[in-house]
Amino acid sequence: MKSMRCILMAAVVIAAIAPGAQAQKSGGVLRIFHRDSPANMSIHEEGTVSVVAPIMPVFNNLVVFNPHEKQNRLDNIVPDLADSWAWSEDGKDLTFKLHQGVKWHDGKPFTAADVKCTWDLLQNKATEKLRLNAREAWWANLDNVTVDNDYQATFHMKRPQPAFLAFLASGFTPVYPCHVSPAQMRQHPIGTGPFKFVEFKPNQSIKVAKNPDYWKPGLPYLDGIEWTIIPNRSTQMLAFVAGQFDMTFPYEVTVPNMKDIKSQMPDAVCEITPTNFAPNLLMTRKPPFDNTELRKAVAMTIDHKAFVDILGEGNGDIGTAVLPAPEGQWAMPKEMRDTLPGYASDIGKSREEARKILQSLGYGPDKRLSFKISARNLPDYRDAASLLIDQLKQINIDAELDLVETAQWLPRLVRSDFVLAQSVAGAGIDDPDQTFYENYGCDSNRNYTHYCDREIEKMIDQQSAERDQAKRQKLVWEIDARLQQAVARPIEFYLRKATCWRPEVKGLTIMVNSSYNGWRFEDVWLDK
Repeated sequence: MKSMRCILMAAVVIAAIAPGAQAQKSGGVLRIFHRDSPANMSIHEEGTVSVVAPIMPVFNNLVVFNPHEKQNRLDNIVPDLADSWAWSEDGKDLTFKLHQGVKWHDGKPFTAADVKCTWDLLQNKATEKLRLNAREAWWANLDNVTVDNDYQATFHMKRPQPAFLAFLASGFTPVYPCHVSPAQMRQHPIGTGPFKFVEFKPNQSIKVAKNPDYWKPGLPYLDGIEWTIIPNRSTQMLAFVAGQFDMTFPYEVTVPNMKDIKSQMPDAVCEITPTNFAPNLLMTRKPPFDNTELRKAVAMTIDHKAFVDILGEGNGDIGTAVLPAPEGQWAMPKEMRDTLPGYASDIGKSREEARKILQSLGYGPDKRLSFKISARNLPDYRDAASLLIDQLKQINIDAELDLVETAQWLPRLVRSDFVLAQSVAGAGIDDPDQTFYENYGCDSNRNYTHYCDREIEKMIDQQSAERDQAKRQKLVWEIDARLQQAVARPIEFYLRKATCWRPEVKGLTIMVNSSYNGWRFEDVWLDK
């Protein structure tokens, strides 16, 4: 094993990252409003924070991003179910020594067999299948997982992939039990985490309760967490100000709503942070959008700054496929970005060129294109789609909004059951491997538009295997630029919104470069 072997004892890590000196109090139920009703409770089958935020506390990962660091980075990954890990000399095998004495919520012991079962399931090698394998593309470079003994498992890669550990640290990557079927995990998930699943009442609530036998001594502090489903944004805010909730749904409070909260509740703690959600336009390769020039014209009418100014009151970022700086670690330089279709500073000139492109294709004021734009029935999607529809009119394209409920949204995208769709790309981890393989890989089920360039795929593999970070970054920028030139998935902007909580809520860290990784809640407590 290499000298880069990472051996971190859990007790040392907890001591090092524990919140400030104030003594934590045990007890109390954390009350949070939830924005919508998920399709099911299985993290591995869903692609939304609507599932990850309430259900991440039920599970553990092999490793996690340091829960008290705002920026997720490869160098701040700490142990969870794994006490230590080590890479082989050739960078193709990753071995984990597992924590002993851990039990699933139903009392059965956790072993290395559960690790293998989880990744067999994620790679479609298991007898039982996931109904929807939401992150299948993450594991394309994984050959297999072997059980070395009850408390050691090894991941065998097809080629070196230095960032692979980050996939394992995401809130999207809990370890599932061998003995519980995928069907049961959708309805009543069994984990090893600090909280036990209690119930999910669609359109009403999600509840979890303290695991009294949690394997991390002294945790959690809370007796439980209750999520009350309230789809209406105004009702959510009124209920929070009225004291019905301790915390808002993560990254859900708009800047105007935050101002209202602070005016009525001055002691509320609110943080405006990147949501890492990028509203973007999906165009299938169905005619006429199989024409690259038409897609380029669409990209050229998008006014990125208007999205930031109108939907975020100036709080938002312009970016490409990878997360924008300063929170994002791989952002393309502005001078390079400004040369790409749709990113020029003179939007009037861009739209004039877009209209000329459409005229060359036979479209204009007297022959306008008309389509429906599908959008998830949530404010972030509806608002972005409405603004996009207005911008498309500027180049003689008319669009009508087609709203889709959350439970049907991901299946519909995977089926490519749309012509145009107002989507949101979320960063499960801030690493190009996730962005490129999941959203642009030819064989990814999350590549909703079926964009495919095998040459680009070879470049994606090249950057993934590159150990020199400076060289890797240049490759990432080149790939990103080529994706924008191909108008694979035009990014409108990156949202910034607020999360608010009452001052009694302690130990909470809002992460800035992924919305999905900070919701274990194991050391959050209430000062009541």
